[in-house]
Amino acid sequence: MKVAKLALEDGTVFTGESFGATGEVDGEVCFNTSMTGYQEILTDPSYRGQIVTMTYPEIGNYGVNDEDLESAKPHLSGFIVRNASSIASNFRSGGRLDDYLAKHGVVGIAGIDTRALVRRIREHGALKGVLSSSDLDDASLVKKARQSPGLVGRDLVREVVPDGPVDWTERLSSWAKLGGAGPTGTNTRHIVALDYGMKWNIARHLCDQGCKVTVLPGTSTAADVLAQKPDGVFLSNGPGDPEPLEYAIGTIRELLGKTPVFGICLGHQLLSLACGAETFKLKFGHRGANQPVQNLDTGRVEITSQNHGFAVREDNLPRCLKVTHRNLNDETIEGVRHRELPAFSVQYHPEASAGPHDSDYLFDKFWELIESKS
Repeated sequence: MKVAKLALEDGTVFTGESFGATGEVDGEVCFNTSMTGYQEILTDPSYRGQIVTMTYPEIGNYGVNDEDLESAKPHLSGFIVRNASSIASNFRSGGRLDDYLAKHGVVGIAGIDTRALVRRIREHGALKGVLSSSDLDDASLVKKARQSPGLVGRDLVREVVPDGPVDWTERLSSWAKLGGAGPTGTNTRHIVALDYGMKWNIARHLCDQGCKVTVLPGTSTAADVLAQKPDGVFLSNGPGDPEPLEYAIGTIRELLGKTPVFGICLGHQLLSLACGAETFKLKFGHRGANQPVQNLDTGRVEITSQNHGFAVREDNLPRCLKVTHRNLNDETIEGVRHRELPAFSVQYHPEASAGPHDSDYLFDKFWELIESKS
């Protein structure tokens, strides 16, 4: 057994077994409460700069495959599990998780008390950490953890945006269609998706609506977007702190009122900032597939998939935005709608890959908004 260690900035050190790639990484240590979907979590660009802990104890038991990717490769800094299964047992499996992590250079640690780690994060808030299978000196690792840059004030989007425009054509897999999807005909409407680190299943949902989907880098200007003559603009999820992304906020501000806009996760935060709102860092974030959210328009409670460490501040929310969804765990804002312009957003992930499908109606809502403005 090759030893690995996880050191936190508060001086705590966990010793476990190395799996995946060998080496050393730093990042903000967070946790995800999902029971399944580890491959989707690994390939979600929103985890850039983070070391992810899975709270469910058995990880890797159904292997990995080429269909459940949310981007071309993993983007997180490191991976922490209680037990890394050596068996991959599923009819869709194409390989073992350990081999997948090693192939893509993801450093992992197994065999630590993940309950104790998560409890520490919940009590003290998000902590910077270093995960290493090369340097095993506790004092050295704690010093490195304290020197890690963290997430606040960093522009991580530029590290995950695509190089250029992409015409997206892939629709939802037949096994993933659980009902509720809107029009699925020919490409009658053109959606420009601004990619700040977009999960692929979002683009699949947009395409499944019967839309032509053009993906542009999140660094694109409003002129770049409008040159595509879109019927609607989608603002994607992405990693890190939204406030440093002044280029994205400015682009969205220019687009408002010119075309319908729909944002998810980071896209929700950026839309809110473009309207004059402020954001703040949550104590330890929302990450998992079991977050209860209430739709304030209907009263309906949705179980949602989430991954974010920042949220929109409510005490000085601009008058032009109306709160439409609320997290029932901590009362934070989970959705807003512009009172005058065709724009709305949610903090959670209605494309839910992997996760519950309670909220896929929001893609229908975007379609209906586009149709009403055309």
